[in-house]
Amino acid sequence: MNDLKYWVAISKVAGVGRVRFRALETAFGSMESAWKASASELRQAGLDSRTVNAIIASRSRIDPDAEMERLEKLRVKAIAWNDPLYPARLKEIDDLPPILYVRGTLTPEDEWAVSVVGTRRATIYGRQVAEAVTEDLARNKITIVSGLARGIDAVAHRSALNAGGRTIAVLACGLDMVYPAEHANLAKEIIQQGALVSEHPLGTPPKSEYFPRRNRIMSGLSLGVLVVEAGDDSGALITARLAAEQNREVFAIPGNILAPASLGTNRLIQEGAKLVIDFKDILEELNLTARSRQMELPQLAPVNDLEAGIIKHLSYQPTHIDELRRQTRLPIDLISSTLTMMELKGLAKQVGGMNYVLSREAQAAYVAGKAQ
Repeated sequence: MNDLKYWVAISKVAGVGRVRFRALETAFGSMESAWKASASELRQAGLDSRTVNAIIASRSRIDPDAEMERLEKLRVKAIAWNDPLYPARLKEIDDLPPILYVRGTLTPEDEWAVSVVGTRRATIYGRQVAEAVTEDLARNKITIVSGLARGIDAVAHRSALNAGGRTIAVLACGLDMVYPAEHANLAKEIIQQGALVSEHPLGTPPKSEYFPRRNRIMSGLSLGVLVVEAGDDSGALITARLAAEQNREVFAIPGNILAPASLGTNRLIQEGAKLVIDFKDILEELNLTARSRQMELPQLAPVNDLEAGIIKHLSYQPTHIDELRRQTRLPIDLISSTLTMMELKGLAKQVGGMNYVLSREAQAAYVAGKAQ
């Protein structure tokens, strides 16, 4: 696409968004012609004086060829909305970004995507549920979309990767940076098993006003949005509202009515969001059960009586190590060392503060063993 470098150049001009891109495209037919147009021609295209002046001034500081070289160096692809590679589902929304920057790969299979969002201050319960549902969705060939934020977003991306699935992170900055910086390694892994995407050109720092707007891209890429935990003021509720406006399905995980992190999700359910207790609820609502290829979880089992004795006192609810000592009447150092080995084997998991839960695989094996 010979015109692409001019799309990229114009995307770097402040104040040129969807409406003005459409006006330029309609008036000039190509972004090269728009980029080279005179001030009077730009005004005739319907642009206001401030935008006209911004475009004219940008020509002296933006080199379209240099911008393409920067993209190539960082292996970032620019996809304009008239490109066949532009995500078809994103084209359905009214406020679609004129150009999408992609680091990694987008595939046709990503049309079957679900956004998983929630609070940055996730509880142990929220993390457990996000991990379980997301892993199951990823195992069923559903691409997981989220925003790379702390809390539920990060859990969703990590769980999809752990399940061998695909995941897409939508950023509120240019793809030459990662926000938050502590997720740099997670972002690298996402590039290998999915993509980082943004509507912002390289060099754009994250700003508070960019985060609510990037949510429309997350929901726009997806068939539906799952809200795991959200307080009354959570940005995840913005994503849910945008999803409803875009005619996407809205799903929510119920929570404790006294927990601040569940106020938003419980209210969404009151307002008509689909209550989710299992990944199958999402697949059924989206009519994707035929696509399902749910993989059997490995059936782990304790290797000795000590591990078996501890497993009897573990569940999905966190149990403190002191409570395990009281229930098993075993020395604390023995319980601690045994739990460490059980974590390495995938039988148990510490969820913070010396609290432990039974892994999903071990739970399945334990239940199966009791049924025999």
